[in-house]
Order: sequence, then C-alpha cells, then structure tokens
Amino acid sequence: MMGFARVIWKLLVGVKDVLVLIFMLLFFGVLYVGLRGTPDPVIDGGVLWVDLDGVVVEEPSAQDPIEAALMGSTLGEWRLRDVVAALRQAREDDRIEAVALDLDGFLGGGTAALSLVADELEAIREEGKPVIAFATGYSDDAYHLASHASEIWLNPLGAVAFAGPGGNTLYYGEFFDRIGVTANVYRAGTYKSATEPYTLSAMSPEAREDRERLARAMLGHWREDVEAARPAAQMELALMNPLGMIEAANGNVSEAAVRAGLVDTLGTRAEWAEKLAELGGEDREDVFKNTRLEDYIAREVEKPNGRVGVVTIAGTLTDGTGGEGTAFGSSLADAIERAHRDDKFDALVVRIDSPGGSVLASERIRQAILAVQEDDIPVVASFANVAASGGYWVAAEADEIFAQPETITGSIGVFAILPSFEGTLEKVGLNADGVATTPLSGEPDLLAGPSETADAFLQAGVDDVYTRFLTLVSQGRDIPVARLEPLAGGRVYDGGVARQIGLIDQFGNMDDAIARAAELAKLDDTEVVYVTRESDLGWLGSIFGASARSDVQADPLAALNPAPRALIEQAIADVERLLDGPVMQARCLECGPGQPVAAKPARSPNWLGRLLGL
Repeated sequence: MMGFARVIWKLLVGVKDVLVLIFMLLFFGVLYVGLRGTPDPVIDGGVLWVDLDGVVVEEPSAQDPIEAALMGSTLGEWRLRDVVAALRQAREDDRIEAVALDLDGFLGGGTAALSLVADELEAIREEGKPVIAFATGYSDDAYHLASHASEIWLNPLGAVAFAGPGGNTLYYGEFFDRIGVTANVYRAGTYKSATEPYTLSAMSPEAREDRERLARAMLGHWREDVEAARPAAQMELALMNPLGMIEAANGNVSEAAVRAGLVDTLGTRAEWAEKLAELGGEDREDVFKNTRLEDYIAREVEKPNGRVGVVTIAGTLTDGTGGEGTAFGSSLADAIERAHRDDKFDALVVRIDSPGGSVLASERIRQAILAVQEDDIPVVASFANVAASGGYWVAAEADEIFAQPETITGSIGVFAILPSFEGTLEKVGLNADGVATTPLSGEPDLLAGPSETADAFLQAGVDDVYTRFLTLVSQGRDIPVARLEPLAGGRVYDGGVARQIGLIDQFGNMDDAIARAAELAKLDDTEVVYVTRESDLGWLGSIFGASARSDVQADPLAALNPAPRALIEQAIADVERLLDGPVMQARCLECGPGQPVAAKPARSPNWLGRLLGL
C-alpha cells in the first residue's frame, strides 16, 4: 500500500513539475517577444487593405499577451482616430493607388463614429483614388461604410439585410414574482427606464415612447447619410419590404441587392482581388499589391506631441482603477490630474463614448476636469456615439460641448436598485428575525426586505443626487432648472434634438473640438497630446488579473450596509455546515457577524490569476 502511495505521489510531483516548466517556457517566451519587439512594417504601396475584422472603438482594451498566446486571436478592436488618420494620410500618399474596404468580419462601430470614417472614404474618392468594398453580408454598419465606396462588391452567395435600430430586452418582473425576489427600485426621472426590466413584465408606455422616438431618429440619420452616398439605391424597399425585394429577383437574394441598387457587382473574393490587382499591381502572395491597415497605422500615422490634451472616456463608468479600454473613474481622474500637474497641455478635449454608470466615478472625473478649468485652461467635450447619463454628468460644465447629429445623449436621471429575498424565504419556509437599536439597524435588509425607513432613506439619496445633477447641468449649460426639468427625467435624445434644447452647443467631430479648444486657449496649432493612464505593472499586471480593481464600498448608500453579499454567503455557509454533520462547535450565535466583511474587489482575474488564486 505504501509503495502504491509513493508511486501516486511521484506522479503528482511529476505533473506539477511539467506544469511549472510549461509556465516558465510561456513566460520567458512572451518576455523574449516583448523585449525583442517586432520589425518595422514595410510599406509596399499599391492598395491600402482596410480589413476591419472586429469593431471600431474609441479606445481599444489592453490585451493580455499570455491569454492571447494560449487562446488565439481575440476580437479585433480598431481605434477610431487611428483608422481616420490612416485614411487621411493615404489620401495624400502617392504610393497608395486605391483602398480595399474588406468588410467580411466587420462587427460595427456606431453611426456617429463610422460617419467620420465615411467622410475620409469620400475624401479619398475625391482625390481620384477608387475605394472598392467587399463583403459576403452587409448589414447596417458595414453598409454605412460601403455606401461611400466607389464600387460595392457582394459575394454571389451573400446578402444585404438591414435591421435598423431596435430589438427586445428581457423583462424579469414575472420571473422574480415566481421565485419570490423583490427588486427594490429607487429612481428619479419618469423616463429613467433602466430599472424596468427588473420590475415589469413588459415595457412601460413612457419607455416605449422614448425608445421609439430615439430609434426613429437614429434610423433617419443613418438613412440620410446612406441615401446621400447612393441616391440610386431603393432604400425604402430594402428597409421596409425586404421580402418583396427578393421576390422581385425570383428569390435570388444577392441578385435582389443588385436590382435594388444596393451593390454594384456580384463576385467572389478571388475576383475582387483580381480587380484590385488591376488598380494597384499584382502580388504573388496576396494577388494584389497591398499595404495592410495595421502596418500603415504603425509606420505612417504620426504620434502627435502638442499642447491640446485629449483624454478618452469610453465604456461604463465604474469606481476604481483600470487600464485602457475601461472607464474606471479613479484611473481617468488620476491621468487628467497627473498630466495637468506635469503641464502637459494648455487646452483639454474630453472625448466621451459612455452610457454612464457610477455617480461617484462620474463626479471623480468631473472634479478633475474642474481643477483644470480653475487654472484657466479651456475644456471642450466631444461626444462620440453615446454620452448619456453619467457620461453627460462628466461633460456638463465643459466650456463647450460638440456632438454629431447621430450622437445619443441626455438621460439626465438617477436610479439605484436593491434585490431582496423575503418572498423566496417564505416559499421555502425560512424566516429572518433579529433585533434593532436604530431605525437603520441591519438595513437595507436583503433577507426580510428593506424597512420603510430604509426605503425612504435610499429614495432620499437618489433624489438628492438627481437634484445635484440638475443643478450642475443648469449651471454648466446656462439652462434654468425650471426649463431643464421637463427635458431631464431620464429622457434620451439624438444630437439634433439635443442641440435644439441646449444640451450641446455645436455639431462637430473630434477635429472640430480640438480646433475649438486650441482657439479658446489661443494656441497657434492644434497638435495634440493624448492623456493616457499609467500602470505600475504594465502588461504583467494583466497576467495576474490586477489590471482592473473596483473601489470597495465607495458609494454612500452602499456604506449603509457594508457587505450585503456577505449575508448571502453566510446563508450558503450555514447550509454547508449543516451538511457537514453533527460537528461540535463553540460559537456565539447572539454575537452577530462581528466586524463587517469587506466584499472582494472586482478584479476579473484571467486564467493565470484564477490558477494562482488571485
């Protein structure tokens, strides 16, 4: 028996040694690649191959090199300003004969962002350089770009199908009723519908009205741009009667797109490549002589170093710290404050593509921006696809706000939501009971449900923040509160309406905002310096899952009950102890939980972090 145990032990030790060896080889392999770097890309000219696999974003997420090496390629993210700058450079580059717009695998980027790319495609065509688009399937965003090409190619087995804005959302109200969960909602704003899925079984009339109005406006902006680019296309037929369009072509889906003027040519990828070879020259490997977009960005797009600072806020605003591609309030505010201290800029542009999120994260960033303004440095906000709710909070007191007609903004409202499980306990025969020394003892109670006092306290907190939101918007945009209130309440607007009611100042893109910031600062040029976040560990931090951290219980309402998650964990632990059997214990049931148990920070560790228990 002992001999068998030794064999098993040796086997386990051997497996451990092999795993350690594999990890060390991976680690030093990646370290070698990182230190060695990659050779400078060669620009061959010919056709600029814009192969937009993935999405176009304001700020790509930091990539974990170990995970990428093990898991293969991840979703591609193209920085909007890099794509725009590359196309702008290619327009003047005599080596570039044409542009190949490869949209197979393109997943979108939003109407406001893609309109900037579309403008550059038009400028390239005006310079006399053809833009040839290809895809197996075109939907809204892909066709938005393709409509600005000289020729649109479609795979003979492909299709053009437009979905338009809209879609369904899950509503949990009836499900929560069945399992006894109560979604306690505290909100300010009739149109603040973000909490409805947790309390209703269908959309409220107010939310439906708001969403339909916004969807119609966004479809109108998209359609206006596409029809201007391709006036011969039968967009009404394609949008509202796609089956009729196909029937008119005897059921041939791709031919229907040709007959409706949506595409110019049906052809395979190989035939498309031959067309590009005629324009840019032949190449033995890729058929047509080409320069890939990523190489062109790396080699040709200049890294500016001027006096107009640009900080990007992209994603859901969250308390805590994190790297690029996230919108953690502390990191963004720290980056602004550090650049300000180091005298990196004389004007600041805040580029926002965020639906909002944490109030505290929004306020943390706003305070950093106010500190810049207090030193007489102008701040201009530039809205991308979305700058709403907390995203608008951040920009409300900027000197000027630029947006595009397709931008989604507004949503001036506040909410909080707290689940409680009194119904669930009743269904399974459990009961929560205890003692209280103040009206807020043990509140908000997730087990028995929050008391009337707790309910009133939480609602008062939400109302107070909403009042503050109205005040800062009123002061920042010079709109009296009495006129602002009916425009707020959580209502969402497209950029066109937002300009009419005073929530934005001017239509304009990122370049316009930069030019205005330079003008306000009386600068001679508009060269920019990008305000970036620093990481103590760099990419090594991402290996151990330390690249993102949520601040623990920063919200004042959350501080009322510092560890609601701990109550649920305690209940699970009690059940586990029961399953352990009749174990003798010396434990004080009346002493309560003792010191509050801090919730674990949300670090989102990757595979290695989980393996090491980080």
